[in-house]
Amino acid sequence: MNKTTENPTKQAYEVTKKDVRLAWFRWYFSNAISHSFDRYLGPALLWALLPMLKKIYPDEAERRAAYERHAMFYNTQVSWGGGTILGIVASIENKRAQDVAEGKDKEEINELSELILNTKTGLMGALAGVGDSIDSGTILYIFIAICLPWAQKGMFIGALLPCLLMASYQAISGLYFSYLGFNLGRSAAAEIVGSRKMKGIIEGLSMLGLFMMGVLGASYVKVESLLKFTISGKEFVLQDIFNQILPGMLPLVVIGAVYLYFIKKDMQVTKALLGLTIILGLLAAIGLL
Repeated sequence: MNKTTENPTKQAYEVTKKDVRLAWFRWYFSNAISHSFDRYLGPALLWALLPMLKKIYPDEAERRAAYERHAMFYNTQVSWGGGTILGIVASIENKRAQDVAEGKDKEEINELSELILNTKTGLMGALAGVGDSIDSGTILYIFIAICLPWAQKGMFIGALLPCLLMASYQAISGLYFSYLGFNLGRSAAAEIVGSRKMKGIIEGLSMLGLFMMGVLGASYVKVESLLKFTISGKEFVLQDIFNQILPGMLPLVVIGAVYLYFIKKDMQVTKALLGLTIILGLLAAIGLL
């Protein structure tokens, strides 16, 4: 009787999309709960992967090693980074578990362990930058702009709906990225950041976000001049002159000045608000605004 017959290979559990979906929603609902100084979101990632790791690693020592890999420092954006990396990690862990079950060379298995750690370390910052700029910097403000008129009328839905829309959007997009990461492995990051299709989506969202910011600025930033003067017995109102030249000129000047300040001072929001309040207050005190 040959060796293979005496010691049949024990097949590891095969990770399915159902496992990835469960891991994603566990991550989605817990990612900020475990936030700590030394590990940041690492415990949340471990909790998300826990059911999967228990299935693919029947050996207690292997499970413990997997827990240590994913309890380490980890920090990224919830959907673009968190979803994609979660899917990639699930794919690599699945391959590693299969290699362990088949008795592959330990050096190859250790290389996969290093690959998991390097994947998280290398992608979490890059994908977080993309996710923050799109979700927090564009999508969220589009939802706010849509619902702002209702909020101004005192309708509670105007305050509640942007939160619900944002939560739903991130849940759906993050699940998509989790599946993408699981199916494509490490190439998923290139698909998100480098593909022509995704670049077109990102550019389109950025343009839409700028458009919505312009709408918000024109509609809700109110700056008017109170200055009046009389020439040859005829009264001139400075604001009426501005309205004839370019309606909304003063709000545009204020928004442009704040934007230039952010470019030079790197988004020092508190200083910008204080400075703008002081400047507008002084101009109002002397009767210009």
